[in-house]
Amino acid sequence: MRAIEPEYIVMPNTLFTEMPAASIQPAASKIITTDVKAYFGKTQALKGISLHIPENKVVAIIGPSGCGKSTYLRCINRMHEVAGGTISGSILFDGENIFDYDPVQLRRRIGMIFQKPNPFPTMSIFDNVAAGLRLNGRASKKELAEIVERSLRQAALWDEVKDSLNRSGVSLSGGQQQRLCIARTLAVNPEVILMDEPASALDPISTAKIEELIFKLRENYTIVIVTHNMQQAARVSDYTAFLYMGELVEYGDTKNIFTKPSIKQTEEYITGRFG
Repeated sequence: MRAIEPEYIVMPNTLFTEMPAASIQPAASKIITTDVKAYFGKTQALKGISLHIPENKVVAIIGPSGCGKSTYLRCINRMHEVAGGTISGSILFDGENIFDYDPVQLRRRIGMIFQKPNPFPTMSIFDNVAAGLRLNGRASKKELAEIVERSLRQAALWDEVKDSLNRSGVSLSGGQQQRLCIARTLAVNPEVILMDEPASALDPISTAKIEELIFKLRENYTIVIVTHNMQQAARVSDYTAFLYMGELVEYGDTKNIFTKPSIKQTEEYITGRFG
């Protein structure tokens, strides 16, 4: 199966009969997944997902619970294997097979933010951000301080914590903890950031801050975000992919997906008729 560019509309032959929309010249792709299938034991979670993720863009993955959104995300940085899952198909990162990478080094370049904030409970705010750098032993004390400050600024958290960097990371509010986790990810200088429903457990004010942060980060990073929130997907993403029962139903420009989807199933999901 050929990987689908973002400007294509995707139609699995097993479910739909509409014709796909015409394609246009694709943007540069940071990640290309081709016929990706994922399994938990004998249970198949993904049934051949093929799409391109453009560089320095935000791609939203939407779909009902259990459709494979988070599994797809975890395949991209090989976290699916940590849970004992298996993957088949091709996943290229900058044109290279991700299975040729050491998993730890791959996850440095493809960072991940989880649904529930997970700062290290025994570490200070400073040490949470510096943890990955210390693990790699690449920064002097001065460099460490500079990178921590830069990462906290990028995560829009510096002004709130600059006078209390020695406090425990878990002493922060939920929204601040999530931005701390984003700063920790940014500190090791990734190229891609995967976000698995990063605002689902947050209040509206914290959610707005996370969305504003995504807008700023897209200038320098490729972002893939899983979300159940249709309004959030419409607000923050350049492209949207709709998954259903482990299959890719439709993928294209976010505005088109939400205003004139080509597949009836997509329209029914977006308008709340199921899911």
